Amino acid sequence: MVAALVALVSVPVLAGLALLVAGRSANRIAAPVAICAASVALLLAVLVAIGRPAVSSPLLAGIEAGLAVDGLSAVMVLTVTAVALAVTVFAAAEVDARYRFFGLLLVFVGAMLLTVTATNLLTLLAGWEVMGAMSYALIAHHWRQPRPPESGAVAFLTTRTADLGLYIAAGAALAGGVGGLALAELPAASSGWRDLLTAGVVIAALGKSAQLPFSFWLARAMDGPSPVSALLHSATMVAAGGYLLLRLEPLLAASSWAGTVVAWVGVTSAVLLGAVALAQTDLKQLLAASTCSQIGFIVLAAGVGGTAGGTLQLVAHAVTKSLLFLVAGAWLTALGSKQLPALRGAARRWPLVGLVFAAGALSLAGVPPLSIFFGKEAVLAAAAQASPALYVAGLLGVVVSAAYAAAALAAVVGRPPDDDTLYDTELRGTREIPTLARIPLVPLALAAAVLGSAAEPVRAALDATTEPTPTLTEALLSGAVSVAVVLAVLLPARAALRGDAVLPELPRVVAACARVGPLREWLGLERLAERAVATPTLALARALSVFDARAVDGAVWAGAATVRTAAQLADLRVEAAVSRSVLRLARAAVAMGRLARRPQTGQLHHYYAQAACALAVLALFLLVVR
Repeated sequence: MVAALVALVSVPVLAGLALLVAGRSANRIAAPVAICAASVALLLAVLVAIGRPAVSSPLLAGIEAGLAVDGLSAVMVLTVTAVALAVTVFAAAEVDARYRFFGLLLVFVGAMLLTVTATNLLTLLAGWEVMGAMSYALIAHHWRQPRPPESGAVAFLTTRTADLGLYIAAGAALAGGVGGLALAELPAASSGWRDLLTAGVVIAALGKSAQLPFSFWLARAMDGPSPVSALLHSATMVAAGGYLLLRLEPLLAASSWAGTVVAWVGVTSAVLLGAVALAQTDLKQLLAASTCSQIGFIVLAAGVGGTAGGTLQLVAHAVTKSLLFLVAGAWLTALGSKQLPALRGAARRWPLVGLVFAAGALSLAGVPPLSIFFGKEAVLAAAAQASPALYVAGLLGVVVSAAYAAAALAAVVGRPPDDDTLYDTELRGTREIPTLARIPLVPLALAAAVLGSAAEPVRAALDATTEPTPTLTEALLSGAVSVAVVLAVLLPARAALRGDAVLPELPRVVAACARVGPLREWLGLERLAERAVATPTLALARALSVFDARAVDGAVWAGAATVRTAAQLADLRVEAAVSRSVLRLARAAVAMGRLARRPQTGQLHHYYAQAACALAVLALFLLVVR
């Protein structure tokens, strides 16, 4: 089983690196290789989920690189690999430049698997960082176009800024006495350092999961290919932040403030980003904002100690959102647009695709008995036990979720528009959806419909049987609210659903919210970040550049000029005098040398005479001295 755990991480990474190294020559086999690697990873995930192996190896002094599978990571590896396989199959029919795309995608999946099986901060950081780098490359896949590379940079820099929290957390853990950086030991850090450690973890997790105030990067991530959006928004990257908070829920509980802060950030994101989703007229942007909203429930669960509910919500959201993004990508390829007015009638034009989209949208709305309903109910039950205010705010999040999911569904039913100019506004549509692209949609739709029945197995796997469960009243209230909101959005379209008329250009709830500028522009957070962070940082950089050019660099040039001037003066006034003195001294030495040769006659009586003279002089000296 240990070999299976190591292979679970290494197989997708090695396959991805092999494709990247092979280059264009691997284009023809890239998709089959990726599908095979993803299939093997899913099989290995099943094995390790059953066997629950663990492995560690010395890395640094006192720190080991460790991987392990427990209840939470078992659920996660199954979810990640299943969704990755579905996305890979879909991408085989959709994506060009295959060797690069599939190579990066497989490394991305491997990094996520490393993250969810890591047992210490150092190993987790390795997967965390690789995942961030791969997300930039995947979002910027269409790098010849002007916007995707810029969007990839915005996403990377935003998450990278938040990721610094993990480095702060690691330093605080070492200073606080957690020398091995083991995740299970982090709550035992000394109190002062534990607060800093917790703050670093919370910032990193909120940034990765696109929660307020970091959520705007997810809007930019929509410039990547649809399979990237499907994977990034469901089982990887964004899910990693929620997973980290669920994994470290004991650390949040050990702090006097972290649980409350995390819970309120989560529920606030669920409500406000849900309102942002309602204001979008682009289907992928609507789904992106809904991701922030749905992840907010997972963050809320971590804050109130509802690990089982948060995990169930994470899994249900992963399959539901991957399904919806893949359908959005299929319609974009077929119609050349993802704008809601252009998607009118798309569900009728491709009935099977429309049916699975309806299943995903109703699950997203929290309609019982579909999967997300059970996840939200478990989260709300934990919130109700922690704080009535959190429960009420969570119910408001349920209302908003039902509204934007119903709005997305209402936008794609009815008869197609007669105006063909609505199509092909973003790319040239093919007017067809390949069979290969349809294959993963049905399994995902079934999972979105029935995964709610896994609530008890998830509780058992996490050993969370003591966590609160929703009462019948709470379940009926939440379910009734979701159904009522969905009907309130869909009923005005009943004539179109019968085929008697064409739907209005947009559902009225979307049209109303779209007129609210801050909601349409994701609360203006990107502009705020630009003004509050980017602009001052660039201004400081320019000021430092000027200081460097004029003060630091100027001082260097001034010093060089001073030395050069001094050298010139020395050459003119000092060097000549010194040279003359040296020459005179040399001549004197030469003259003395000539004089010293004169006594050397070679005649013995001359030497005796010289010795006698020297003795006489010495005797005279001694007499004088005495």
